[in-house]
Amino acid sequence: MNQGSRDAHTAELSAELEAKLLVRLVEEWESINATFFWHALRKPVFQLSDTRERLGQWNGELRSLEISRALVLEHPWVEVVEVLKHEVAHQFVDECLHAEETAHGPAFQRVCERLGIDARASGRPSAPATDDPAGRTIDRIRKLLALAQSPNQHEAELAAMTARRLMLKLNLEVEQAAGPAERRRYGFRHLGRPSGRIFEHDRRLASILSKYFFVQSLWIPVYRPREGKRGTVLEICGLEANLLMAEHVHAFLSATATRLWSEYASSSRQGSNRDRQAFLAGVMRGFDAKLEAQSRQFQEQGLVWVPTAELQGYFRRRYPRIQTVHRSGARRNDAYSEGHRAGQEIVLSQPVAAGPSGQAPKALRGASKR
Repeated sequence: MNQGSRDAHTAELSAELEAKLLVRLVEEWESINATFFWHALRKPVFQLSDTRERLGQWNGELRSLEISRALVLEHPWVEVVEVLKHEVAHQFVDECLHAEETAHGPAFQRVCERLGIDARASGRPSAPATDDPAGRTIDRIRKLLALAQSPNQHEAELAAMTARRLMLKLNLEVEQAAGPAERRRYGFRHLGRPSGRIFEHDRRLASILSKYFFVQSLWIPVYRPREGKRGTVLEICGLEANLLMAEHVHAFLSATATRLWSEYASSSRQGSNRDRQAFLAGVMRGFDAKLEAQSRQFQEQGLVWVPTAELQGYFRRRYPRIQTVHRSGARRNDAYSEGHRAGQEIVLSQPVAAGPSGQAPKALRGASKR
C-alpha cells in the first residue's frame, strides 16, 4: 500500500464515530481489567494517536493509554484488542507490581505468559518457526489435497482421507515426542470477516474445525469502527501446523458451500435467503457426518486424539470466562436435505473457487512459508 492510498484508507472518522470508538476502547479495557486483572487497575486516560511508529503505549507518568489510529482503521479489531491487552499488562506491571525493569522485562513476560497475553507489540499471530519439523508433513498433506482434485472419485477420496490420517498421526506423534516439561508453541488465527449474525452453517463449520482438525474455536466480539457497529468473528487456537490446516478447511468449505448453493439455486430456482441458510446448514451437517464416519474408521485402527491439557490451558488463559449460547437452527426443508446430500459428497482438497467475499481462499502452505 503506497503512502497516498494508505492515508486515504486511514481517513479521519467523524466526531460521532470517534466518540463511539473511544467508548468501545474503554469497554474493552474494563473487560480486560475484570477478566485478567480482577478489577485491580484504575481507569487511565485514553488517547488516539496519529503515529505509525508504535501501535500502542502505556505512559505511567501521565496515566494514559494510547492506541494508534492506523491500527484501529487498517487492521482487524482483534489485533486492536491484542495490543490493548499488551498495554494493560504494562499498566499492571507498573502500577500493581511496581517492577523496576525494562519495558519487556521478566515481570512483564511472566504476566503475559500466565494470562495468555501476546508479549509482542504487534497484536498479530506469531509467524511460523522456520525450523518447525511439522513443515515436511504439512507439505505432504498439501500434495495429497492437490491429488484430491482428481476426477477419479476413488483416487480423490483416498487422497483426502490419507491427508486426514497423516494429520492425525502428526498430532499423536507430537504428543508422544513432547516431554512433560516441554512447552509447545500454541497460537491463534481469526477466520472470515466480522459479521453481525452467526448462522447455523457458521456454527457447524466452527464445530467441524474443533472436532476433526485439532484446534479449539470460539466466537469472539469485535467492533467495526468505520461503521460504529459491533460484530463477531471466529478465533481458533492450536499448534501452527493445525492452524494452517484449519484455516485451509475453513476457506475451502466456505467457498465450496457457496458454490454448491449457487448450483442448487440455479437448477431448482430456489433463491430465497431462508432456503440459502437451510441449504448451507445442510452442507455442513452432511460433511460433518462424512468426517464422523472417517473418524470411526481411524478409531478402529487405534488412532484416537483428544484435546491436550496444554491446548485447553492455553485456550482458557486467553478466555477465562466463556459463555455458551444455544440458538435455533435453519429450517429442515428440501433445501436442507439437498445440502446435506451435497455435503456428504464433498472431497476435501485445495480451494479452486473464490470465497464468499469474492476473494480467492487461502491455500494450505508449508509451515516454513508465510
